[in-house]
Amino acid sequence: MLYYFFQWLKSEFNLSGAGMFQFITFRVALAVFLSLILSAIYGKRVIKKLQSLQIGESVRNLGLPGEVHKANTPTMGGIIILLAILIPTLLFAQLSNIYVLLMILVTVWCGMIGFVDDYLKLSAKKKAKAAGIEYKKADADGLAGKFKIIGQVVLGIIVGATLYFNQSVVVEREVVGRSYELKQKEVLLGESVKVIDGKEHRFVKVQTPITTIPFVKNHEFNYAKLLPKSMEDFTYIIYIGIVIFIITAVSNGANITDGLDGLATGVSAIIGICLGIFAYVSGNLKFAEYLNIMYIPHLGEMSIFIGAFIGACVGFLWYNSYPAQVFMGDTGSLALGGIIASLAIIVRKELLIPIFCGVFLIENLSVILQVSYFKYTKKKYGEGRRIFLMSPLHHHYQKLGYHESKIATRFWIITLLCVLASIITLKIR
Repeated sequence: MLYYFFQWLKSEFNLSGAGMFQFITFRVALAVFLSLILSAIYGKRVIKKLQSLQIGESVRNLGLPGEVHKANTPTMGGIIILLAILIPTLLFAQLSNIYVLLMILVTVWCGMIGFVDDYLKLSAKKKAKAAGIEYKKADADGLAGKFKIIGQVVLGIIVGATLYFNQSVVVEREVVGRSYELKQKEVLLGESVKVIDGKEHRFVKVQTPITTIPFVKNHEFNYAKLLPKSMEDFTYIIYIGIVIFIITAVSNGANITDGLDGLATGVSAIIGICLGIFAYVSGNLKFAEYLNIMYIPHLGEMSIFIGAFIGACVGFLWYNSYPAQVFMGDTGSLALGGIIASLAIIVRKELLIPIFCGVFLIENLSVILQVSYFKYTKKKYGEGRRIFLMSPLHHHYQKLGYHESKIATRFWIITLLCVLASIITLKIR
């Protein structure tokens, strides 16, 4: 909103200072600063409000060190993260940008799924308390798993269909020679001439279902290649299906990872930095040309949303790091996962998700392997056996005697290494 206000001031009154809002880097800095202020300072007021409403976490007796002290810690703190993302974005970003609008939708949508889940769990706790019954936390008390999945699937359909069909979602390719030959499933939407270093370069805008393949020289992959030529017109089904899978998997991965103080928040902040770099270089013509990566017009505006995302996570860590004064709940964890997945798809780096979301992937796999192996051994030997002392993986290390703050810090370091490996793919092919 302020972007348009200062744009009006500059055009009507020729105020030189108003022109600063034209620079993405300036607005990114403002978004990071404001999100930090909102989450770190006003977050305290939200925590006090949650305490006054007796919105506290119920903890299962899993035999983990320190779990008793977590009981009645305010939950649903993800509201702090959501507000710290949305307010700076609404103030500083161009709200006509299709990518910004899509990410606002993703944030609100995933936040609402998580909020309903948290609310139902808290309602079950209050009913038990009113009836004088000892409350034992159970997943069944929250939103049924099938409804979570339905919500994520519908969101995946919206995101996938928008990115596939909307004519504002394009990539620009430089024309070498007299004409441009359309590739598989490309739709030509226009041409333009840009001046780079004093020389004119001709570009074409194309709508195409492509992504980036890491560590490969010809690093673009067209989803149409997954189907025979006679069925290319149905590429959108494959594309939307992949988007649904990614959003569901990463969202649930973030949810599973949110089991230690500061773990999911810190990991998400580091991943956000990685996605911010991808968005900035892919949305900047000169950087895209230098790195020989696809240029995605108007993508740079996403840096403002990502800046707010990083600031919100870092600010929330002020209260969520050990010992946590507030938990994000599903309101925050499902939103963080959905945001990360959608951003990766938008910047066309979804094939890098197993690398920079390595911690989410490992946490997810640890649960899948544990459950699968337990069922297999119970069927074969009559007694279920385990691979890990406990899953998800962070609880395995707790059982080994590691302090949760050490586990969280080491998972942050692993995420940082994964992020660096992902960024290196921009040049190493």
